Amino acid sequence: MLKKVATDKAPAAIGPYSQGIIANGFLFASGQIPIIPATGAIAEGDITVQAKQVMENIGEILKEAGTDYEHVVKTTCFLADMADFGAFNGVYEKYFTGKPARSCVAVKQLPKNVLCEVEIIACMTE
Repeated sequence: MLKKVATDKAPAAIGPYSQGIIANGFLFASGQIPIIPATGAIAEGDITVQAKQVMENIGEILKEAGTDYEHVVKTTCFLADMADFGAFNGVYEKYFTGKPARSCVAVKQLPKNVLCEVEIIACMTE
């Protein structure tokens, strides 16, 4: 059985998808970009500002699903510019302290021309 995850404390989907789906004991969360949930605006600033907003959005989805950062097993990170890799990692490591498996790639362009997007897979807490 699939269970949709939705919270108004993270950005609403900007397309035909869910913020997250719980299936077989795992949360599969859609990619999060640095949208400020209260206003719908993009967090303005450099990669550190935008990455922090992305991580906060992920945290709200994890919380709504009933899990947390320590139960994240895989992340996929998308950067608009690989030159931001080091600064992005500086923010990332403060949230993903359990060091989940990860892929990180540079892409040509991200939705709304943001600097980063992150999607996660997490185990549900017991």
